[in-house]
Amino acid sequence: MRDQCNRFGISEFTTWPWSFERDVERYAAHGLDTIEVCEFKLNRDDYRPQLRSIERSGLTVSSVQSTVHALFPDSLAPSPSDPEDRIRHMKAAIERIAPHVPAQVPFVVITGAAPGGDARMVYERAVTAFAELATFAAERGVRMAYEPLNPVLFNTDTALWGLDQALELVRRVDHPALGICLDTWNIFQTPNLHEVIRECGERIFLVQVSDWHQPRSGADRISLGDGTIDNAAIMRACREAGYAGPFVLEIFSDESLPDSIWRADLDEVIDRNVAAFVRLWDESVA
Repeated sequence: MRDQCNRFGISEFTTWPWSFERDVERYAAHGLDTIEVCEFKLNRDDYRPQLRSIERSGLTVSSVQSTVHALFPDSLAPSPSDPEDRIRHMKAAIERIAPHVPAQVPFVVITGAAPGGDARMVYERAVTAFAELATFAAERGVRMAYEPLNPVLFNTDTALWGLDQALELVRRVDHPALGICLDTWNIFQTPNLHEVIRECGERIFLVQVSDWHQPRSGADRISLGDGTIDNAAIMRACREAGYAGPFVLEIFSDESLPDSIWRADLDEVIDRNVAAFVRLWDESVA
């Protein structure tokens, strides 16, 4: 089981109701070896003790989600509204976290929603902003990973969707420290998906997984194997593209849902998804 799980980690968004300390303790107890750190769970006074505890637990950091990780306002961080202020927040997170995580760890970034629906303006602003952030991150030994979101999140969290659009944007920025966060829930409807994944190649810095059913909200994801995403085929395509990093479970939920992941027994959720990942991995290599 450990040989399978060393390719599988969990985002702290998945276990939103738990504290950082409980995340670290329980992820390690379940035999995982990677954690996606969410800045909102860290002690604002001093990040160092918590981040150093990750290595002591036997885990390593797959990626980081800063509290402000969108260039424009999004549902997780609707303020500040000015992109320059938001860039300052992201840089501050990099400054505080980068010294305590492994080299080349990706910090995830999204566009946020387009003010007034002006997606073109957001795209052009993202080109310069992501280049600026990539340079800043590289100088501190880490990287940025742009995540295209599902079109269901347009007008709330993103101005772009589809892995093909993400690849175009990253190519235009053309910075070695800017790559792609490929989230299967967000990109599985991309036309010619497997071909686009192969085109992404070494630009894939992170792969996140979960499963899809018709959402009842913008944060209605489900456990691996319970939906319609062909995660095994996507995993295979990622490996064929040269990706050798972890696959990170990221499930957003909503406590108002009758079957909310966040109101379930989260230890059981982890066990169930570890078992599903092992099955998917076996399918992907068959």
